[in-house]
Amino acid sequence: MSETVPAVSVRHLTKVFKGTLVKGSFTAVKDVSFEVQAGEVYGLIGPNGSGKSTTMKAILGLLAPTKGETSIFGKSSTDVASRRDVGFLPENPYFYKHLTGLETLLFYGRLCGLGGQNLKDRAQDMLKLTGLESAADRRVGGFSKGMLQRLGLAQALIHDPRLLVLDEPTAGVDPAGSRKIRDLILEMKQRGLTVLVTSHLLEQMQEVCDRVGIMAHGKMVREGRLDDLTAVENQTEITLENASAALLAQIEQLVKANGGGAKLLSSGKPRTTLERLFLEATDEKS
Repeated sequence: MSETVPAVSVRHLTKVFKGTLVKGSFTAVKDVSFEVQAGEVYGLIGPNGSGKSTTMKAILGLLAPTKGETSIFGKSSTDVASRRDVGFLPENPYFYKHLTGLETLLFYGRLCGLGGQNLKDRAQDMLKLTGLESAADRRVGGFSKGMLQRLGLAQALIHDPRLLVLDEPTAGVDPAGSRKIRDLILEMKQRGLTVLVTSHLLEQMQEVCDRVGIMAHGKMVREGRLDDLTAVENQTEITLENASAALLAQIEQLVKANGGGAKLLSSGKPRTTLERLFLEATDEKS
């Protein structure tokens, strides 16, 4: 497969749910298009009812589009083979409570076609990666929310996928657990995996995402690189080191002359927050 093929491609996706005699049809997603490039972390964000979950289900092949198409590494999402490269962590993963952490990973590994010593080694590696080595022999019924999410991440990675799809991975997790999961997402990126993540925790998304798409009322209202989206276009930011009060008073002239021993460390657009960008973008469509 050519490296130019995007990890995820969504082209003019529309999804209409048929209604009843009492309640008419409902358009959940309206002509949405975007791409996720291989090796990047892409965040899909939006308020409840914005269509992001429907979009994710279409990408995973769980819903058939009314119009448009979605694909994974060039294969249509309607093709079962496209899912072999995907690891998925739903918002509330369910595991058999009587199994241990290790037994759970062995079970899911067999479902993915793994077996023998390769599966055992892979399960141990995933327990180590997610910090669950000490809980390998504990029954899942006694796991905390954060441990369950990390176990879910381990099972999503058990078959060594190229694309990791995470739905609200830190929802309901304490701050320490959330930090661990965010660190794991960044580690997956370093390992070359592509990550598609949805979340309403915008500060956390801002820490891990390369690009984001903001959805509202079934439409994509903003989309692009996070640095570009959060730049304040009508302002310029200059950072100085060891600047005197006199230099600050005459900054335009003195910076050009590099007077007073000041160093121009950076120059660019000041940033807004992803939360503010999100509220502005969704308010435009309300």
